[in-house]
Amino acid sequence: MAMPMRRTLVALHRATCRRLTNAEVSLDVRHPGPLFLPVRTKKRYFIPPAVGMKAKMEGFTEAKARAAGIVGKQENIERPINISCTAGVFDPYIPPEGDARLSTLSKEGLKQRAEQIRQSATSQLAIRKIKEHDSLFKTRDFAERAQEIFVEAHNALTQFNKEKLHSLVTERCYPEMTRGNRYKTIRWSFIESLEPPRVVHARCTDMVTKGNVYGQVTVRMHSRQSLAIYDRFGRLMLGSEEQPKDVLEYLVIERHLVNPYSRWRLHGKIVPSWAPAKDPIIKTVMIPGPKLRPGEEFDALNHEVPKPAAVQWYK
Repeated sequence: MAMPMRRTLVALHRATCRRLTNAEVSLDVRHPGPLFLPVRTKKRYFIPPAVGMKAKMEGFTEAKARAAGIVGKQENIERPINISCTAGVFDPYIPPEGDARLSTLSKEGLKQRAEQIRQSATSQLAIRKIKEHDSLFKTRDFAERAQEIFVEAHNALTQFNKEKLHSLVTERCYPEMTRGNRYKTIRWSFIESLEPPRVVHARCTDMVTKGNVYGQVTVRMHSRQSLAIYDRFGRLMLGSEEQPKDVLEYLVIERHLVNPYSRWRLHGKIVPSWAPAKDPIIKTVMIPGPKLRPGEEFDALNHEVPKPAAVQWYK
């Protein structure tokens, strides 16, 4: 009698649960979220690490990873190098003192010319080696081409054309030309060539490995140019656009001879020790004005520029 009664109660309970479930589905009844969330009641205190424990833990972690067979990223502290150009001018050309001022018919001019012919033996060997890699290389045509590279590079510099400038100058010459030109306006123009450019020096050398040959050719260029540099306020800092000057320059043109896709690019300049000093740069300086009260106006005619106080320097 107890067993049938028990079965009846279980069946009734199941039917009731089924009806409640159907009602919740039909009415879209959802149980609300719990009012209280379980919170960790255990207190945690910060314990500072011991001295030198961090380095030990890093080494222990690395050793544990190696034991597990995990290969970590290799950290190379080596400094990357660029092999598309050399780091400087090797065996630079030494310009004779008084060049472009002495006549070749004078006694000193004839001595300089004889010394250049005597030193041209090494250059001839280097030119022969350059022609082995560049069959179109000729000293007469190359001097004019070097002057064109010089003019195009400086025009790209005044226009801030970085892509074109990278194709005309080497990675060593690029920062030297662009350093300090931010917020400045450059006006440069090539007016005329006073003397035809000519090749005066040529060298070849290996770098990193034997057979990785680089060629450097020094071109003498005597021309007339005009240069004016303005600061960010539009004030003249150096030079003048109306007064051109005669400039004697020794350009170093370089090429990676082993690379068939390389080209001749401007690598640097040789400044002789006897060259005159450059003109000083005119800097813009702010002169402090008088402190005005509210309602006062500045009178420029009656204002006197304060002079700096004399300072005694001790050596």
